Amino acid sequence: MEQILYILPRGLAIGALISAPMGPIGMLVIQRTLSKGRLPALFTGFGAALSDLIYCLLTGFGLSFMTEFIEQQQLWLQLVGGVVLAIFGLYLFRKNPTRSLKTAEATQANSFWTDFATGFLLTFTNPLILFFIVGLFARFCIILPDYGIHHYIFAYICILGGALMWWWCVTWVVNKLRKRFNVRSLRLVNRIIACILLAMAVIGITMAIKDL
Repeated sequence: MEQILYILPRGLAIGALISAPMGPIGMLVIQRTLSKGRLPALFTGFGAALSDLIYCLLTGFGLSFMTEFIEQQQLWLQLVGGVVLAIFGLYLFRKNPTRSLKTAEATQANSFWTDFATGFLLTFTNPLILFFIVGLFARFCIILPDYGIHHYIFAYICILGGALMWWWCVTWVVNKLRKRFNVRSLRLVNRIIACILLAMAVIGITMAIKDL
């Protein structure tokens, strides 16, 4: 019981802190909450949480291998991530938000899986998050040598839970403010977020090309 109480708050904190930085995925979740509603945004965040969990698993079980691989392929991964980000940004800039304003009943289930996939892909193409995870693991000392397999499983469940709680809170807050936005302001939000994503993409691609 003592070990469970040790793992629980640390796992939740790591999961939330991994998701907390308002990078491209955070911008996308906010945009989708405003334009499509909370459920599609939650699926986007859940996709990102799954990607973060995979990186946490790789950190815990294959740290040396993954670190070496990312260091070797960092430029190509950064280039691919920049291209993916640019595509999202261009799509968002040209998108008409009025076409996305649907009721929950009118939204097809397969679009949720599309939201989930885009959240996963956008997060997974940023493997530099691995180094942030390494720092969090070291800071919170969540993986101890004397732990059994059940402790590891519980730790990763807590990390996933922390990430899911973060996206639940973000979408809840943004959804509460959603009624203050009209169609014109939604278009403006779309374009502001799109420009931020495009700027991030240009910086990433430029750095990758420069290093190549």
